[in-house]
Amino acid sequence: MSLPLLAFLFLLLLFIAYRLYGAWVARQFTLDDARITPAHALKDGVDFVPTRPFYLFAQHFSAIAAAGPIAGPILACQTWGWLPCVLWISLGVVLIGAVHDFSSLTASVRHGARSIADIAREHLGSRAGWAMMAFIWIALIYVIVAFADITASSFTSRIQELEGASIDFNPGGAVASAAVMYLLLAVVMGLVQRFLKPPLWLVTIIFVPATLFVAWLGTQLSTLLLLDVKTWGLLILAYCAVASIVPVWSLLQPRGYLGGFILYLALTLGIIGVFFGGYEIKAEAFTTWDVGGMTGSLFPFLFVTIACGACSGFHGLVCTGTTSKQVDRESHIQPVGYGGMLAEGFVALIALVTIMIVTQDEIKGLKPGTIYGNGIGNFMTLIIGKENLPFAITFGAMAFSTFVFDTLDVCTRLGRYILQELFRWRSRAGAAAATAITIALPVYFITLAEEGSWVKFWTLFGASNQLLAALTLLSITVWLYRTRKPALARRAPAGKPAKGTSAGKRIWFTLLPMLFVLTITLWSLGGLTIANLQAAKGLSVEMINAFAALALIVLALYLAVTALIKVNMERKSGLAAEAV
Repeated sequence: MSLPLLAFLFLLLLFIAYRLYGAWVARQFTLDDARITPAHALKDGVDFVPTRPFYLFAQHFSAIAAAGPIAGPILACQTWGWLPCVLWISLGVVLIGAVHDFSSLTASVRHGARSIADIAREHLGSRAGWAMMAFIWIALIYVIVAFADITASSFTSRIQELEGASIDFNPGGAVASAAVMYLLLAVVMGLVQRFLKPPLWLVTIIFVPATLFVAWLGTQLSTLLLLDVKTWGLLILAYCAVASIVPVWSLLQPRGYLGGFILYLALTLGIIGVFFGGYEIKAEAFTTWDVGGMTGSLFPFLFVTIACGACSGFHGLVCTGTTSKQVDRESHIQPVGYGGMLAEGFVALIALVTIMIVTQDEIKGLKPGTIYGNGIGNFMTLIIGKENLPFAITFGAMAFSTFVFDTLDVCTRLGRYILQELFRWRSRAGAAAATAITIALPVYFITLAEEGSWVKFWTLFGASNQLLAALTLLSITVWLYRTRKPALARRAPAGKPAKGTSAGKRIWFTLLPMLFVLTITLWSLGGLTIANLQAAKGLSVEMINAFAALALIVLALYLAVTALIKVNMERKSGLAAEAV
């Protein structure tokens, strides 16, 4: 199969899925613009801010699209070949990932923009809510540690994306300078919007090109910010702490909006490379079922390796933590929730293409960031010329780092939300305390861990991320089941639900994906627990990973059993009501 034909069929699948299956899922939730969303009902100008859908989509998209949909597919392709990756991304993003994001966003909007943990507490009980919060908080810590280390490494002179390239500037310093200026630019944009209130189109045509200018300016100021990895790691965490408590209009929204356009540009370059670059598929379609080692088996590790490219529990945290607080109307949920995940599926495909067009010998020893940066850089030279390849590859590296960097402050803010909900800390002092607690463990790990230790955390992050998606779908399935119950007691014609009730709502579209992902992730976490225990020597990273994996398994099983008991009790009470 040719590369352009494969990409065309994939895009056609996404379009059909959005128009047909996405619309069908929307009907199951009976979205209604007459309902007042939490962004209006709880509007405070800090966290709850009604936001136009195009603006919100960019912010949401940049928050969910980080290193996962790029590194995951590339790693999986290196291990098992591109065909299993394409099949899982295609089916997973349509039937599981997009449904998960859409459902979690809808559930949060219907529950006052509360987190998925608080929703679980309402429908599964207070203990289940505590267990869910503990699970989410552990998962967020792993995200912050891994992503902060990745970003700090990209800010040093040893940035992997440009190793061996002939350039006359410091690549790591260029990325660091560009990233800092990018954040300052976002702050300026937020202030301009807040106090001058210009139209969005004017803001876009000024600040989006300015973002590209910042990328070039970083290469001219590449020696301005040359620090070691640990220093950068601590500075990044300090930034995350501040960004966690400032109003969303001052940084989160404008940074997300600009980051969305970086994503759009990377996708555009990918489309140009795929359809007009003349590239052929050189990678093997399928290599083996098992390459050996801790994570070498296709089942279950293909699914947790690709991770965010097909389904991500982290997306549910973004949906219920920040995005739900900004939804202006319920009809905007489908394009932002379902459409945003489909767009991330295309990000995963472009990442996959960057490894499909090279042979195994050409990428031997290269890491995912290197492969992606080189691929995007080569696609960019189709526009700016081969003579500008060093800058093009630098832009690819900056794009990769931007995707990761944009996620860090969102994770810290979500960790803050979780603790505030858990302890009912409503004040600004409570927000500061929750932020400090969330950032404490990442500071500890960054300070004491060896450089590049994120690799040891990454596999567990992927598995916990997928398991979180399963638990989110579990909570939503119980919620949907409970909303059916009142209508079940009202008599309707045989085989037909009563009009205007929720009896006609189906739950299989969340139930079946939940069962599949729950099985796969528990399977993989069990293997990781055993393997890490065998490799552990004293209180090492492996030992910490083993206990964390075991804790996640216990919490997940507890939530699953609690859900079964709750549903069984609901079913019995429903039967008793009908008997009466």
